[in-house]
Amino acid sequence: MPAPTDATDMSGDTAPDVLVLRTGTHGMPVEQYAAAIRERLPDRTVELARTPAEEREAIRDARFVTGMTFRDDLLEAAENLEVFACAYAGTGHLPLDRLEARGVAVTNASGVHGPNIGEHVLGAILRFTRRFHVGARQQRRREWRHYQAHELQGSTVTIVGLGAIGRAVCDRLEPFGVETIGVRYTPEKGGPTDDVIGFGGEGFDEALARTDYLVLACPLTETTRGLIDGEAFVTMDPDAVLVNVARGPVVETDALVDALRSNWIRGASLDVTDPEPLPEEHPLWNFENVQITPHNAGHTPNYYERLADIIAENVRRVDADGADAELENQVRL
Repeated sequence: MPAPTDATDMSGDTAPDVLVLRTGTHGMPVEQYAAAIRERLPDRTVELARTPAEEREAIRDARFVTGMTFRDDLLEAAENLEVFACAYAGTGHLPLDRLEARGVAVTNASGVHGPNIGEHVLGAILRFTRRFHVGARQQRRREWRHYQAHELQGSTVTIVGLGAIGRAVCDRLEPFGVETIGVRYTPEKGGPTDDVIGFGGEGFDEALARTDYLVLACPLTETTRGLIDGEAFVTMDPDAVLVNVARGPVVETDALVDALRSNWIRGASLDVTDPEPLPEEHPLWNFENVQITPHNAGHTPNYYERLADIIAENVRRVDADGADAELENQVRL
């Protein structure tokens, strides 16, 4: 890294130790992200580029860059880039092949979302278990009328994806006395769930058939795209609830609508949809047993703070080991 200075704006000629690109997330000012990194690296220069022109200028000499996205014109301008720290957990939107060809290491925000998305999933499950949506509807109508509810204890929860988010969901379900099934690419590695199975085959179908709450917390890949289709909904118990905090296309939307209309499942909590944003005229808006949140499970006031911890640690590793540094959350290209 270049010798540290006190400069934190775009006026100096010295390349910054960390360049922060201008796009923020979840409605939180990106200035907060830059400030969190500066707090952890007081002896380094951390600069925030606030315009496209500033980004193109600053990135020419920057070695360590962080941001939500990486435009093609920035990659063309980046002459000395060594590390791009993506501020999202997913990296499918990045030009990974071109970054690899340039020898640029890529990291992501894996683990940053674990606590808040775990809480979101738990809240969604409890909402359907105790049928709070029914109570809310009756409250709006000022109806004092008892209704039947469910009990979470003794239920079976299947979690598709045992990464940081899936593990956080498992941790939060542990006190509730549920049976858990984990689904992952390499089931032989085990996991925090009572049972671990792979994708597809009879084992997956059997898990669907005995699942009360199906939680999707996996990345979108060729394997998971359309994983929950019409056959899956027919296989699921009619009392099952779908909770999707993964990506919209993991579920076939038309099949989901058919399943809801046919009472093949009890309900669905959707933080992601396909298409997204969900059009105003889409039928999913009209089901009383569907909870829709606008890709909001990832929001937490601690997002930038947790992400800055990863950035600061990786800056120190690059300082110590240079191009040979083993980075936290490094994406295998």
